[in-house]
Amino acid sequence: MFQLQYLYVIAGILLIAVAIMSWRDNANPRRLTTGLFWGLYGLIFLMGKWSGHLAAIWIDDEMHAQKVANITVGLLVVMMALLAGFGGVRMGNYHQPTPEQRQQSAERLGNKLFLPALLIPIVTMFGVLMFNHIPGLQQAIFGTGNHSTLVTLFSITLGCGIGLVIAMLMSRETMTQPIQETRRLLDSIGCVFILPQILATLGLLFTAAGVGTVVSYLTENYLAVDNRFIAVAAYVFSMALLTMVMGNAFAAFPIVTAGIGIPILILQHSGNPAVMAAIGMFSGYCGTLMTPMAANFNIVPTALLELPDRNAVIKAQIPTGCTLLLVNVFLLYFLMF
Repeated sequence: MFQLQYLYVIAGILLIAVAIMSWRDNANPRRLTTGLFWGLYGLIFLMGKWSGHLAAIWIDDEMHAQKVANITVGLLVVMMALLAGFGGVRMGNYHQPTPEQRQQSAERLGNKLFLPALLIPIVTMFGVLMFNHIPGLQQAIFGTGNHSTLVTLFSITLGCGIGLVIAMLMSRETMTQPIQETRRLLDSIGCVFILPQILATLGLLFTAAGVGTVVSYLTENYLAVDNRFIAVAAYVFSMALLTMVMGNAFAAFPIVTAGIGIPILILQHSGNPAVMAAIGMFSGYCGTLMTPMAANFNIVPTALLELPDRNAVIKAQIPTGCTLLLVNVFLLYFLMF
C-alpha cells in the first residue's frame, strides 16, 4: 500500500541528487557547504519515521531510541542553520541554455509551454475526485482508514510527474536538466526554502508552551478590551503581526484565538465564532502578504521570475495587505456581534 513516507523518500532522493550535483560544481565557490546543506536536508526526509527504528538497532529502549532519533534530526537542522547563516549556500553553474537557445525554444513551443504547468492542478483535481467517488479505489491504493491528506498529496505528485514527462518530451531534454533547474531554484531561494517546515514546528511549540495564555494576559491587562472595537482591532492586528513573524496564518490562528478570540470576543463580548474564525484567518493572510517569512508565497515567485529585488513581491503587496487589514477590523466589528 502507498504510504505518506514514500513521498518523503522521493523528496529526499531529489535533494540528495541536488547535493551531489552541487559537490561536483566547480563554478560554485562554496560547493562543499552548499552540497552539504541540501544533503543534510535530503537525509532528514529519507530518515523520516524510520529514524526511530534505526536508533533502535543500537538502543533497546524504544522510547529512548525515538528520543535519540529526534535529537539527531534536531542537530542536523542546527547544522543546516549554521551552514546557511555563515553563507554556505551559494549559486553555481547550472548548464542552462543560452538566451538565444531559450528564445528559439519559446518560439518553437509557443503556448504549449503552459501545458505541463496546467496539467498539475488538472491531474490533482481529477485524482482527488476519482479517489473520493470511485468505490474501493482509495482502499485499494492506500489501505483502510481516512487518507484525505495523502490523497491530495499523491494526486499532486502524480500531476507533477506527468507534467515533468510532458515537459521533457516537449523540450527534448534529458532527466539531468530538470534536476539542474531544481538545483538552481533551490540555490536561488537558499535556506528560506525550509522556512515553512521550521515555522510549522514553531507554531506547535508556541501552542504547547502556552503562548496563547500569555497573549491573553497581556491583552486583558494592557488593553481596554472592555471596549468591543479595541478588542476586535487587537484580534485582527495580532493575527496579522503573528503571521508576519511565523510566516503562516495557520500557525498564528490557534495562538491568537486562544489568547484573544475565545476569552474576549466570544466569552466576554458574545461574538459569533464562525465569523471570527473566517475574518481572523483572512487577517492572517493579510500578514502573509507582507512578510518574507512566508517564503513559498513571497520569495519563491521572486526567484522564479528572477527579479533583481528580492522583496519586490512583498513591496507590491503591502498596500493591498494594509487596506484589507483595516477593512477586516470593520467587517469583524459589524458582522460578528
